[in-house]
Amino acid sequence: MKKTLTYKILEAHKVSEDLENNKMSIVIDQTLTQDATGTMAYLEFLSFGIDKVKTELSVSYVDHNTLQNGFMNADDHKFLQTVADKHGIVFSKAGNGICHQVNLERFAKPGRTILGSDSHTPTSSGVGALAIGAGGLDVACAMAGMPFSIVRPKVVGVKLVNRLRSGVSAKDIIIYLIGKMTVKGGVNKVIEYYGDGVKTLTVPERATICNMGAELGATSSVFPSDEQTKEFLRIQSREEDYIPLSADEGCSYDENIEIDLNLLEPLASCPNSPDNVKPVRELSDIKVDQVLIGSCTNSSYSDFVKVASILKGKRVHKNVSLGIAPGSLQVLQMITKNGILDILLNAGARILESACGPCIGMGQSPATDAVSLRTFNRNFYGRSGTNSAKVYLVSPEVAALSAVNGYISSPLGLTLNSFSLDVEYPVCDSLLYKPTFSSEVVMGPNIQPIPKFQPISNAFTAKAMIVLEDNITTDHIMPAGAKVLPYRSNIGKISEFVFSNIDGDFYKRCRENGNGVIIAGSNYGQGSSREHAAIAPRYLGIQAVIASSFARIHKKNLINFGILPIELTVEADVLDIIEIEWNDKRIKVYNKTKNKSYECACTLTEEEQKLIRCGGLLNTF
Repeated sequence: MKKTLTYKILEAHKVSEDLENNKMSIVIDQTLTQDATGTMAYLEFLSFGIDKVKTELSVSYVDHNTLQNGFMNADDHKFLQTVADKHGIVFSKAGNGICHQVNLERFAKPGRTILGSDSHTPTSSGVGALAIGAGGLDVACAMAGMPFSIVRPKVVGVKLVNRLRSGVSAKDIIIYLIGKMTVKGGVNKVIEYYGDGVKTLTVPERATICNMGAELGATSSVFPSDEQTKEFLRIQSREEDYIPLSADEGCSYDENIEIDLNLLEPLASCPNSPDNVKPVRELSDIKVDQVLIGSCTNSSYSDFVKVASILKGKRVHKNVSLGIAPGSLQVLQMITKNGILDILLNAGARILESACGPCIGMGQSPATDAVSLRTFNRNFYGRSGTNSAKVYLVSPEVAALSAVNGYISSPLGLTLNSFSLDVEYPVCDSLLYKPTFSSEVVMGPNIQPIPKFQPISNAFTAKAMIVLEDNITTDHIMPAGAKVLPYRSNIGKISEFVFSNIDGDFYKRCRENGNGVIIAGSNYGQGSSREHAAIAPRYLGIQAVIASSFARIHKKNLINFGILPIELTVEADVLDIIEIEWNDKRIKVYNKTKNKSYECACTLTEEEQKLIRCGGLLNTF
């Protein structure tokens, strides 16, 4: 039988299969964590009492909370470094770069499975790996040698034909696809790219596409491992990691999409969703206040070659603030060595640390009502740190040209400097530390024990604490930013911020009422893998979330921490009293206030029901 590349990798790593529930479990070769999610993941790992990680490779990155504003971030970084050293984990210090960019450069290998506590982990699939984002607890289990369970994914075959025109980029490919499929169109699917057009895309371009594939809600994305992969690994001094991998010719996909690269034009994701897509040419009357180039989506050396080509000999518009964030230490060294940094500085750019930073609201928040163009992957409401700001997601080419002109501008047809991989790439691992197994774990005062939750019964009564719309993100549930993220290892404190950007009384209401239920529309929990968006509501007494559908990672996080996810449309007001009865086959919801009953099939597996009934996965150890 002819196989897709996705299932070649999955079946090579398959541990078990549950055809009745359409699930499979796979062994994980590599894991990655970052500091915003890693503190919880390692607290969970420590609770297992295991001396050493069981994976081929595990890496702990510090890239999110690099602002040393108070003691909390610094304390967490020391905790992460000492845990890594003691338990066999490679540690990447602050300044080494964004986890996805560094992992692509230094560690990702074709054919490997990679599980990361960050939704954009699929970046590494750009080299022919199968990289998947997950909650921290799932990553902790993988580090402990346990298999990872997923819904058997459907595979969407995306055939790329021809090549991109000048001024059009890989970013435009994925923005186009998100506009076509929507932010929930990829749930429980893997997006697999093939066709002659694939050969025209470098690994950094493929990584951009895989990275932002997370905004489809997809389990992962994947490109073949071919000559482009071989060349990328060669310049990273890792040619020995290369193996050719591709789908079988003539294999069958569950869905088929064809994109003619020659017909694409520069596109933008408009506020406040990545699937709100418009051609850049339709936005040309919009003045720009801020431009930020970087993030894990577009911070490679090749991205900055294109930016420099546009900015050379020009000056950033007087009303625009331009920030540049290289994705890794290697990228920073390259742009310094090859004169690109001088071009950027002479044009009026500000050079930011090689970190996530503004992407998660850690600095560079826009002014009130400002328009901010970003080469990032998310423009959710409030994520920038300024609720009133209008954030557009664009390519580096659009961002650079718009920074010069002062309004959103299309680079279509611009002649840019060609980029060649035939250059010397520095390999500097001065901020990477291999474990010595000699450290003692250091915990600062902000690091609090993981709360243990009480079991949930088969019948309970609770109040509807909040009623929400479709596409509620984890940023809505658990905001990021410099004010909130320093409390990531203190669930009691961080719970005060749940839904704070949209309902300032939610915390108070939960504390006053005890048991609660959240009611939402479709695709609840899209976005970040931060399991705080499940743990903190559970800490506040939330026992169930009723929604018409859930994002993949968040649904798993809810189950892991003992919250019952119910896929059902329910009429509700904030103060409605909800009675819930559930068993292994049916879930019944009774709205006492409105005297209405609803019933649906229970789609949870026996194991998932067990986890919820006992109060979450940690209670099983």
